[in-house]
Amino acid sequence: MTPMRENPLASLDEEYTCFRQAYPAYAATAALDDLRAREYRRLDELGEIYLDYTGGGLYAMTQVEQHMRLLAGGVYGNPHSSNPTSQAATQLDERARAYVLRYFNADPADTVVVFTANASGALKLVGESYPFEPGGKYLLTYDNHNSVNGIREFAAHHGAEVVYTPVIPPDLRLDAARLEANLTALDPAHPHLFAYPAQSNFSGVQHDLGWVAKAKALGWDVLLDAAAFAPSNRLDLSAVQPDFVSLSFYKMFGYPTGVGALIARRDAIARLRRPWFAGGTITLATVAPNKHYLHDGSEGFEDGTINYLNLPAVEIGLKHLEAVDVRLIHERVTCLTGWLLDQLAGLRHSNGAPAVVIYGPISTEGRGGTIAYNFCDPDGAILDYRQVEARANGHHISLRSGCFCNPGAGEAAMGLTAAEIETALAADQRMTLPDLMAVMGRVLGAMRISVGMVTNFADVYAFAAFAREFLDTPAGEV
Repeated sequence: MTPMRENPLASLDEEYTCFRQAYPAYAATAALDDLRAREYRRLDELGEIYLDYTGGGLYAMTQVEQHMRLLAGGVYGNPHSSNPTSQAATQLDERARAYVLRYFNADPADTVVVFTANASGALKLVGESYPFEPGGKYLLTYDNHNSVNGIREFAAHHGAEVVYTPVIPPDLRLDAARLEANLTALDPAHPHLFAYPAQSNFSGVQHDLGWVAKAKALGWDVLLDAAAFAPSNRLDLSAVQPDFVSLSFYKMFGYPTGVGALIARRDAIARLRRPWFAGGTITLATVAPNKHYLHDGSEGFEDGTINYLNLPAVEIGLKHLEAVDVRLIHERVTCLTGWLLDQLAGLRHSNGAPAVVIYGPISTEGRGGTIAYNFCDPDGAILDYRQVEARANGHHISLRSGCFCNPGAGEAAMGLTAAEIETALAADQRMTLPDLMAVMGRVLGAMRISVGMVTNFADVYAFAAFAREFLDTPAGEV
C-alpha cells in the first residue's frame, strides 16, 4: 500500500477557514477583495492565476479609463516648445513629477525626479555619469539585479575597484560583518558608490534600510534599488535618504509600461558627469565651436523627448495606490506569503523527503512577497524548472523561472563557487543559462512566485494544489 502523503490539501473553503485562523490580520484586507471584483475582474473572468507581481504589477481598469479620457479630452504636443499644446503637456508632466516626490515624501527643495524608460534606465544614468576613478570603489552585494551589476563595467573602465559583499545561505541575507568591513575600507579622497536592493527580486529578502545612513556617514554615495520594494512597501524618503533611488512604475501599478524614474538628491546629481548630451538636455549646443551646456537637475538627464503622453498615467497610478493604501497591500502580501511558505516547507514525498527547497527566509520576518524555490524528487534531485513552468502554463498559472536577472543571489543559493563557474565558462566564449546548465550537468536557477495587491486566497490555494502534482515524481519524468 502506498504511504499517505503528508500535508494533504483540504477543500478551498476548509483551507480558507484554517488560513483565517492562522493569519487573522488578513480579515482587515477585505477591501482588496472588493477592489479585485471591481477593477481586476478580468482575472477571474479569464481564469488567470497571476503570481508574478515582482515581474510586473497589474493595472486597474479605472487607471486606463482615466488616462484615455484625459488624452481624448485634450491636445498635447512635444513639451520642448512654448506653444499651447506643448505647454499643456508640460503642465501634466510636471504634475506627475511633483506627485512622485509627494508619494515618496521627498522634499522638492532637496530632491529631483528624472523620468526614464524603466529602473534599468535610471541605473544606467548613474553608472555612466558617476565620477569613478582610480582609488575609488564601487561596492555592491551579491544580491542585485543585473542592471546594478552592470554598473561595474563603468567603474572598472574608469579604474575604480569593484567589491562584492556576499549573502549567507539559506536565508540569503547580507553578511553584515563583511559589509561593515567593506564600508569602512575606503579612501575619503576619492568618490565611492554603494548599491544594494531594498528588496531582493530573487528571494524576497528585505535588506536593512539602515545601511543607507551608515554608508553615507562613512563617506559613500548610496544607490538604492527600490523596484521590487515599492509595490507593497512604504518608502519614506524623508526618513531614508539614499542619494539615488531607481524604480519602475509598471511594477507598482501595472500601467503605464515604459516609464521609470531616478529619484536623486540635488547635491548628489550635481556630482554626476554625463558622458554625452542629447536633445532636451542642454541649454545650448554649438557645432562651431564644439561647445554645449547641460541643464541643471532632471532636465540634464532626460535624453530626447520624454514619454510625455504616458507620464500623466503615473500620477493616476500613484493616486490609485494611495487610495488603496500600501499598508493594506503589505498586510495582505505578508499573510499570503506566510501561508505559501508554510505549504511549501511542509510538502513531503511518501518517503518523508522534502519536496521543495526554498531559497531565502522561510518565515515572513524581514521579507516581501517573493518566493524562490525548486521542486525536488524523492531522491533530492531538482526538477527542471523549465518543465515545471510549462506545466504551470497549462493551469493558467503565471509564475517565473530562471535566475531572474539576479545571478549573484542564484549562485549563492545554489552553492556555486567562482572556480566551478570559471571552469564551466571556459568551454565557450558566449553562453546562455541552458548552455551553462548543460556544461555543469545540473539545474541552475529556480522557480519564483510573487504575490501582490489583488492576490487572493484562491490564487495561492490553486498554486498549492499545483505543487502537489510533483509529489513522488522522479526528476526525469516531469
